Amino acid sequence: MIHNITYRTFVYSTEDEEKVTDAISYIFFEPSPVREVNEDHFGNKIIVLSEKISKKRSTRSIASFLNDNLSIDDKNTIKEELSRRMDEKGNLFLRFDKQEAYDQKLKLTYSGDAIHMRIKIASYPVSKENALKVACKIFDFLDE
Repeated sequence: MIHNITYRTFVYSTEDEEKVTDAISYIFFEPSPVREVNEDHFGNKIIVLSEKISKKRSTRSIASFLNDNLSIDDKNTIKEELSRRMDEKGNLFLRFDKQEAYDQKLKLTYSGDAIHMRIKIASYPVSKENALKVACKIFDFLDE
């Protein structure tokens, strides 16, 4: 029901990479991110941490983690915004606050300075409408 889950986050020069990795570890158990070093417009180092998770058991455990740890308010936000958060190819996009994740809390954010998650929903035939139906089955908080 989930093809894969991808995450990406940025480590800015003012942040501790180990702490950002700890924040990722709260959501994605035992992460193995690919590390890419870039520079911003001013020459400051920016590290991009990303990973694609495609093992069925891992994607299910992440979906369960989301169901168990999102607040009622965040669940309602996703439910209300589900159609806007999903593209035509069945990708569901979520952003989680890095600082909250470091503090072992799961909190949606609209900020760009976040842990970006893309959940590729498996549906046949591939369409946004079919993916929305599958997402409602996967995430019990969306089927209330």
